[in-house]
Amino acid sequence: MNGTAKGPVLQATGLVKCYGQLSALSGIDLTVLSGERVAVAGPSGSGKTTLLNMLGGVALPETGTVRVNGTDLTQIKSAARDAFRADHIGIIFQMFNLIPYLSPIENVTLACRFSRRRHAVVTNKSCSAREEALRLLMRMQLNEATIIHSPAFELSIGQQQRVAAARSLIGSPELIIADEPTSALDHDVRQVFINLLFDEVADAGATLLFISHDPGLADQFDRRIKLTDINELH
Repeated sequence: MNGTAKGPVLQATGLVKCYGQLSALSGIDLTVLSGERVAVAGPSGSGKTTLLNMLGGVALPETGTVRVNGTDLTQIKSAARDAFRADHIGIIFQMFNLIPYLSPIENVTLACRFSRRRHAVVTNKSCSAREEALRLLMRMQLNEATIIHSPAFELSIGQQQRVAAARSLIGSPELIIADEPTSALDHDVRQVFINLLFDEVADAGATLLFISHDPGLADQFDRRIKLTDINELH
């Protein structure tokens, strides 16, 4: 683990999620400590994205609690939950959730427009949000002018994935949750991406929860958790 653990950043207890009569997840308990890099593995359809959405406060469980930095996301209103997530959680969504007509730089800087905290972190580095976005995009090997200034819908899937990663990192949120962030990358690019992600997370002093079905990545993390081991439905 990078750095010294200072206690839990993320604590999930007794999470249950249903869709109609179908139970997707049940009895999920998960604790992630400050500075940890944790991989949650499971086959397609096992509920990984459902779990991510609950841990990031995007969706609420039927029962259970999710605490990030001590704040119980299940006990605050939707607007407060959205604001908390904008300030403290960077999510790399599986479907990226980029604004298609905005450029990569504009997509990345959106995170600072929605969060005063993250904007302040950037400006304290004596740079603008645009300059920090450009630095992150270059770190993600997206440094060609035609890429940086093109609308997101013109980028390849792999390029969009890396833009989404840069957006999650800007402003140093304490918790980064990544949902299959290497799924569109070939093997060589995938490893470069993982290395860059680890470096940026370490530099920011952040905690990483990495959700993937790829067992080949497990050895690079501090811990690997099989979703089937913590989901009482299995």
